[in-house]
Amino acid sequence: MYIDLTTEDKPTVYSHLVGGITPRPIAWVSTLSADGIGNIAPYSFFTVASVNPPVLSVTQVNPADHKNKDTLNNLLATKECVINIVSHQQVEQMNQSCANYSHSVSEFEAANIESTASKRVKPLSVKASKVRYECTLREVITISELPAGGQIMLLNVIGIYVADSVLRDGYIDPQALSTVGKMGGDYFVQTNDLFSLARPIV
Repeated sequence: MYIDLTTEDKPTVYSHLVGGITPRPIAWVSTLSADGIGNIAPYSFFTVASVNPPVLSVTQVNPADHKNKDTLNNLLATKECVINIVSHQQVEQMNQSCANYSHSVSEFEAANIESTASKRVKPLSVKASKVRYECTLREVITISELPAGGQIMLLNVIGIYVADSVLRDGYIDPQALSTVGKMGGDYFVQTNDLFSLARPIV
C-alpha cells in the first residue's frame, strides 16, 4: 500500500502517523488556569527541541471543534507548566486524566493524582513522577488552525527534578525510571526490555 497525500483524501493520515511513529514519549503536562484550577493532561507528540538553551516541544493536535485544549489555554494565560514523566506505576492515572473533563474540574482531583508544590513555577507537580521539568512558555507556533492541525508549544526548561531513586552515578537510569510510551490506537509500551549499543567510532 502507498498513500499519495498530494492527490488522495486523507482520512487515515492520523492513524498511519501515530501507528508508525512509535514509541512516543509522553509529556504529562500540568498547568494552572487563570482562575487557579489545576489541570493535567498527557501529550505524546513530545520531544526535546534544544539543549542550549534547554527547550521542550509539545504539540496540540486541534480538536474538531477548533477550540484549544485546556493545556494550551492555560499556558497562554499563565505562561508556566510542568512536564511530568510517566513511569509505568502512573499509567492508569495518566490515562484517566485524558478524559474530557470540564475546564472547571481539576484532573488532579478527578483522577486522584497526588500532587506536590513545584519549586520555580506555580502549577502543581505529580508527586510520584520521578522526573519533572518545570517550564515557562517560550512561544506557540501554529502549523494549522484546522481540525487536526498542529500547534507547537515550545517550553523553556527552568528547573529539573530527578528522584534520587533513579540516579546512577549522576545519570538517570532508564531501568529505574521505567517510562511508558504511546503506540497506535489504545496501545502503550513499557520500556523494560532494554539493550545497549555503543556508538561506533570511525
